[in-house]
Amino acid sequence: MTIRTAIGVMSGTSMDAIDVAILRTDGRDFVQTGPGRAYSYDPALRDRLLAVLARPEAAMDDPMPALDAAVSDAHAGAVVEFLRDFDIPAGAIDVVGIHGQTIFHKPEARFTRQFGIGARMAALLGIDVVNRFRHADLAAGGEGAPLAPLYHKALAAGLEQPLMVLNLGGVANVTYLDGETVIAFDTGPASALLDDFMLRRRGAPFDADGALAATGTPDAALLGKLLAHPYFARRPPKSLDRNAFHAWAAAVERINDDATGAATLAAFTVASVASAAALVPGMPRRWLVTGGGRHNATLMQGLRETLGVPVEPVEAVGWDGDFLEAQCFAYLAVRSLDGLPLSLPGTTGVPEAMPGGEVWRA
Repeated sequence: MTIRTAIGVMSGTSMDAIDVAILRTDGRDFVQTGPGRAYSYDPALRDRLLAVLARPEAAMDDPMPALDAAVSDAHAGAVVEFLRDFDIPAGAIDVVGIHGQTIFHKPEARFTRQFGIGARMAALLGIDVVNRFRHADLAAGGEGAPLAPLYHKALAAGLEQPLMVLNLGGVANVTYLDGETVIAFDTGPASALLDDFMLRRRGAPFDADGALAATGTPDAALLGKLLAHPYFARRPPKSLDRNAFHAWAAAVERINDDATGAATLAAFTVASVASAAALVPGMPRRWLVTGGGRHNATLMQGLRETLGVPVEPVEAVGWDGDFLEAQCFAYLAVRSLDGLPLSLPGTTGVPEAMPGGEVWRA
C-alpha cells in the first residue's frame, strides 16, 4: 500500500476557526497523526458567512462567487501558514483534503453547499487538492453526511467494542463501531442552539464549561415539546443542517431566565444524543467524545448520568479531539486518490459503498 503525507482542512458550522492537521496514511489501516493548528477567520469574512447562514436557502440559488473565492483563499491561506509554522516544505505534501465551509445541507433535496473552489485552492497551494467530498454520495441517494465514520473505524481498530464515537459540534453525530459494523447519523443539536442563545442573551459565543446551564433547571414541559420533533422518530441514516431545530426551539426565547434557557437547551442536547443508543444494534460499552462540546462539563456530566457507561473525551485513548475532523479529511483525501469508498450504506444510506471527492491537480 502507498503511504502518503496528507493535510486535512476543516471549518465547522460554528466558524470559530479553520482547523489544519497533517498525517501519514495508506487510506486504510495505517494512520500516523501529526500536529494540528487552528487559524481564525478574518472577522469581516466571518460576519459575511454568518449573514449567509441567517438565510441559508439563498445558497441554493446564488453562487456568491466573491464570497466563495474569499473562503477558498482563507482555507488555502491557513494551509500556507501551517506549512510555515511547522517548517514543512510544500513538496513534502502529497494531497490536501479541504472540506470547505458548509453553508447549506438539505439531503432530501439532494443538495449540499460548501464554499471552497478546488481549482483555485490547488493553484494557490501548488499541491493537489481534494474537495466536494459529499456530492457523489448525495447524487447516489445518500445523506452526504456524516463523513468521519471510516476514519473513526481506522483509529478504533484496537479498542473494545461496541463503541460509540460522539462528535459534539454545532450538530451532534455518532459513529457506532462493532467489528465490521459501522453505523452513523446525526442525533440532533449539540452546541448550535446553546451557542446562538448565549450570543443573543449574553453576547458570549458559548456557555463556557457549561457554567450558566449548570446553575439552571431545565423547563420540563418545554423539553418534552422539543423532544417531540419528528426527526427523532426517524431511523438512521439521517443528517441535519445546522439550523434545522432553530424554529422548533424558538419557544426557548420566551424563557425570561437565562440559566433556565441554557439548562433546557443543554438537557435537550443530552436527551437527543442519549436517544441514539436505541437506534444501534448493541449497547455501546463506552462513548468517546470529540468536538468542542466535550469541554462543556454540564453536557458531559449529563451524558454520563443518562447513559450509565463511561463517557470520556477522545484524548482518553490518545486521539486529538481538537483536530480529529481535520485529520479525517486528510485521510479521506488519500482514500479519494485511491478510489476507495468514503461512505457506506450504514453511514449515509447510500445504496452501496461510495467513492467520492473531486481531485484538482496543482
